[in-house]
Amino acid sequence: MTKMTGNVKMRATDTVFGGLDSDEPSVPIYFAGESQDAASWQKHLPDTTHRWLEATAFTPKAGSHGLIPHEDGHLAAVVMGVGDGESGDPCGPSELLLGKLARSLPAGLYTIASNTKHSALAATAWGLGGYRFDAYRNSSDTSTTNARLKLPESVNHEAIRNTVEAVWFGRDLINTPASDLGPAELEAAGHLLAKQHGAKIQVITGDALLEENFPLIHAVGRASDRAPRLIELNWTPKKKTKDKLKNLTLIGKGISFDTGGLDLKPAAGMLLMKKDMGGSATVLALAHMIMGQNLNVALRVLIPAAENSVAGNAFRPSDIITSRSGTTVEIGNTDAEGRLVLADALSYADEDKPDAIITCATLTGAARVALGPDLPALFATDDELATAIGDAGSKIGDPTWQMPFWPGYQPFLKSKVADLSNTGSLPMGGAITAALFLKSFVKNADHYVHVDLYGWRPSDKPLCPMGGEPHTARALFEALKGEMLA
Repeated sequence: MTKMTGNVKMRATDTVFGGLDSDEPSVPIYFAGESQDAASWQKHLPDTTHRWLEATAFTPKAGSHGLIPHEDGHLAAVVMGVGDGESGDPCGPSELLLGKLARSLPAGLYTIASNTKHSALAATAWGLGGYRFDAYRNSSDTSTTNARLKLPESVNHEAIRNTVEAVWFGRDLINTPASDLGPAELEAAGHLLAKQHGAKIQVITGDALLEENFPLIHAVGRASDRAPRLIELNWTPKKKTKDKLKNLTLIGKGISFDTGGLDLKPAAGMLLMKKDMGGSATVLALAHMIMGQNLNVALRVLIPAAENSVAGNAFRPSDIITSRSGTTVEIGNTDAEGRLVLADALSYADEDKPDAIITCATLTGAARVALGPDLPALFATDDELATAIGDAGSKIGDPTWQMPFWPGYQPFLKSKVADLSNTGSLPMGGAITAALFLKSFVKNADHYVHVDLYGWRPSDKPLCPMGGEPHTARALFEALKGEMLA
């Protein structure tokens, strides 16, 4: 990936996957479990390998691996410990641990030698784990070779590559510094997807937002010299069924950098604010999967993109702004800007009465205090939908945790001078009051799902090195594949 100075790229996955017709020899990877009968994973290994593993004190605990040399000095095999069969990162089958090997094995081509019913998930884990973001490092500091996996014949190669490519795309967007990724570059990402998948795209920029009645998006972004905008994609599948298509709208928070506005963040609070557009990266990654794998939905993507900056024309605490829906909003804090841009986008989406609206946003610190960095807070208007998403994510290592649209906290959003305040008066339950604020702008959609995500991995995990992560993109896609909107 080149630096994103207006030229957004989609990276190919050839660095982690071998070619379909390659005759290059591959090194087998065997799974070894503590709870397995030893013979089940050792029966394919010669006596010399057994002795080597014993001499090197290899134990099949989760995440461990042993390298088996050939008598000529080359690598003959790899044994990966899967422990008791669960990955522990953070859930799901042990095959997820294969992502760890993608970053730790020597360059070369590998193949999964053990029988597994989760071969597609294992291959996906390898691709996700092999991600690197080195666009800003000198070539002398980076490795030009990768360990590559020969995809099993039994899996859908195109689907796996598309999923990995989508997550990489989302990660690249989040990891790119705000100096090279602003509202215009998020628009470029939308154009890239539209061109690749035959979607229609339209963008409303700058003062035109006022003319088209998106006052909250305009207010949040007007202090920046990078014009705010609303990016919209529309797509329908190439092969349609006789069934009526479900209308799905995805909305991603696209705040490319958040200073906090006039309620300025402290220095430490700004260090990761390049990731405040993580919601938009998530919906773009999800959209790439939906369109790339031709899911049977009529898809609409909305990204309210802005930079929350400080200038003489910045919106102020105590300002009252009339939203697109006509609801007046008192600004209690300019650092609660994400819910403002989402409110206008939600009103716009809701006007078409879609079957479902999903918002993804790095919205509140309260969600992180409650659930930490790995568990996005999931809100849904019906428990069945939340369960479908949660179950799907748990099976593939992309978990969520359901939180309530608790109506008892709605009164805390009241303002004495406007219809709503953008900050709750209760100094607790901030993730819930923020979710309730958004839900106030949804009147017509059959289903509403809101995801409050972190968008960042603070440490290396098997499926992702430290850095940007479009949390829940895979979970939502798996749930949609399972016809959660049926």
